[in-house]
Amino acid sequence: MKIRIKMFMVVLPLIIVPLILTETASYFSAVNGVTRLGRQLLGFKLGELEKFANSQWTLLEDNNFTGNPDMVEAAKKAVEQYGKSIILSDTEKIFAVDKDGKTSMASSPVGLLESETPVLLQILAAKNKGLMSAVIGKEKRIFQAFYFAPFDWHILISEKEDVFYKDARSIFLQTIVSLCAAVAVAVLLLILITSRLTEPLGNIVKAMTGIIEKADLSSRVEVEYNDETGNLAMTFNKMTEELDSAYGQIKRYAFDAVLAGKKEERIRQIFQKYVPKDVIERFFASPEKMLVGDNRNLSILFSDIRSFTTISEGLAPDDLVNSLNRYFSGQVEIIYNRNGIVDKYIGDAIMAFWGAPEKHDDDALQSVLSGLDMIDAVEKFNVNQRKLGKCEFKIGIGLNYGEVTVGNIGSERKMDYTVIGDAVNLASRMEGLTKTYHSEILISESLFKELQKSAPSAGLYYRLLDTVAVKGKTQGVKIFTVKKSLTAAEQKAWQVHNQGMKLYYGRSFAEAAQKFKEALAMLPKDFNAENLYNRCVDYSANPPPEGWNGVEVMKTK
Repeated sequence: MKIRIKMFMVVLPLIIVPLILTETASYFSAVNGVTRLGRQLLGFKLGELEKFANSQWTLLEDNNFTGNPDMVEAAKKAVEQYGKSIILSDTEKIFAVDKDGKTSMASSPVGLLESETPVLLQILAAKNKGLMSAVIGKEKRIFQAFYFAPFDWHILISEKEDVFYKDARSIFLQTIVSLCAAVAVAVLLLILITSRLTEPLGNIVKAMTGIIEKADLSSRVEVEYNDETGNLAMTFNKMTEELDSAYGQIKRYAFDAVLAGKKEERIRQIFQKYVPKDVIERFFASPEKMLVGDNRNLSILFSDIRSFTTISEGLAPDDLVNSLNRYFSGQVEIIYNRNGIVDKYIGDAIMAFWGAPEKHDDDALQSVLSGLDMIDAVEKFNVNQRKLGKCEFKIGIGLNYGEVTVGNIGSERKMDYTVIGDAVNLASRMEGLTKTYHSEILISESLFKELQKSAPSAGLYYRLLDTVAVKGKTQGVKIFTVKKSLTAAEQKAWQVHNQGMKLYYGRSFAEAAQKFKEALAMLPKDFNAENLYNRCVDYSANPPPEGWNGVEVMKTK
């Protein structure tokens, strides 16, 4: 609601209410005066008529004519003629009614209806001296009356109600007109005054609207009055001046912030090639936390290109770099797509882990699926290598699951977000064992157990190959190979092979040898089935000592 309207709502009632009260008081005073005069006039005429009637009856008494009907009738006619003589308007009527309500005399025809008579008689019976009203001849009339006993008449002097109150109604109309005129003048003056008073406020609003639409804080308002509105205009000008200065600073800060943001984005893009994206995001969110190490269970992967030295000797440096870049691009893409982190490149080897900095419920499964996808990707890579006439790559992948220390490790001049610990070393050893067991991928016993717990229905196939103690360790670790799918022959052979492993660890070497022989028949030239068959045959002839737990100690990595 505009302030002008508010001023109208406040001031206009203050003007109108006194006017209404004044005009109302004047109206009622005038109406009372007019009514009083009308009543006095009727009363005066009624009094004169009553005197005249009494004088006529006195005259009859003085002459002993009260018993003479003709003289009495003459007196009644005299009263009627006198009544006609004092009438001042065509609408005024003087008449008399008897006790039955019949008109006995009248200055002019009355037209009293039978239905109107009982009401009129009831009013007359009350013998009121003031003004009375009744419907007489279908007209609402104002009258005064007196009872004249000698004639047994109720004599009335009456006037039509609208004529009697004509002057009062005229005064009422004049009052309404004068009141409307006064209100109109008051409203007009109020409009002019409020317009003048609110003009400075309107200028401020206009200036503010211009600032909003044009974003131009240089606008100023003219100071018109030395009062509160003038102070408001001065304050507004000072505020816009300060805002203009602040806006300039904000624009400079915003420009600097945009430059800083672009610089930060460039830094992110550059460092994402060296440091995982999740690590960078965490560092920018809370850099102080990234300097603190954290112990947690992770899945670690190592992959390595077989005979890379021989491959590098057969390729020109640019061909070698080009082949490695295409190989790494495909392998790294797989790791990232499965929520993994590429820790580092170690020559032709890749080290990656799952579970940091963000932990997921399926990190163990995703690490194994990444390894299997990487093997599939190498096959596609080799198809392109053959088309280009280049050397094919063969890889070995080892995975382990265990507790490690993860965090930023290094010095102030050079840091790496990496993982360290025995679990990392074992993963590296697992990759080395792929050569020994002629397998593309090996997983540790701890990773196998984690998969059985977190992803038992993942649809993977496992084959237990051996229990080994890697270099520097005496405690044995079961190692498994894994695939996403098997041929019909492989399904049967792997099932029989795993049965043979149970017999093998139970020192039933002859029965175990038979199982491995069956597996070898299904998968001819299978290295692991043949190796274990030969080992069981040897143990059947030369049993291992008491306390043997099936652990094979690896002399190399």
